[in-house]
Amino acid sequence: MLPAEPLLQTQPDLPEQDPAWLHHFEQEGWVLLPNYLAPELAQALLQEVQQQTELTPAAIGRGQQRQHASDIRRDKTSWLNGNSVAQQRYMLELNSIQTLLNRHFFLGLTGYECHFAHYQAGDFYRTHLDAFNQQASRRVTSVCYLNDVEAGGELVLYNEQHTALMQLPPRQGSLVLFESCRFPHEVLPTRQDRYSIAGWFRCDRMPL
Repeated sequence: MLPAEPLLQTQPDLPEQDPAWLHHFEQEGWVLLPNYLAPELAQALLQEVQQQTELTPAAIGRGQQRQHASDIRRDKTSWLNGNSVAQQRYMLELNSIQTLLNRHFFLGLTGYECHFAHYQAGDFYRTHLDAFNQQASRRVTSVCYLNDVEAGGELVLYNEQHTALMQLPPRQGSLVLFESCRFPHEVLPTRQDRYSIAGWFRCDRMPL
């Protein structure tokens, strides 16, 4: 896994007018961006992950508590490392989002990390949080779908009262952003292959 920092320092030009989704994110803490990723980029990333042999069973927990728990999650993952043009283009897209989030919400985001995720038929990820308090490094979660899934594999986002806010079927190129410590979420069992990129905008404290 790469350290949480931009893989490329060059930022794409930001639009003169800020995108409308920022207002929804400010009000709700989450936002769905349908067809965010260009089809050719989504397809290139999909072909890349389909050809990978480094995908490994995902674990839960961090550090010494890290363990495999197939009753909680069954996907396989591989961290992006920027070694392909498609990965570099994707990181540039997400770096531009990081810049917007910092500019508008003063989040102090310092980097972004992400991995491919492959769910085979029957795989799932039970309800969980990506961060547990405001001091956690992960501040904003992203999920980008790389293929359409017609049966199962929906991302379900819950509020603090565990009421479902959104149940999103995988559609190629769609991107979801939400506050990492605020929204429990799960991936429902899929009946066919489901490919995505899960990522986290981080705020890592600099050593004194």
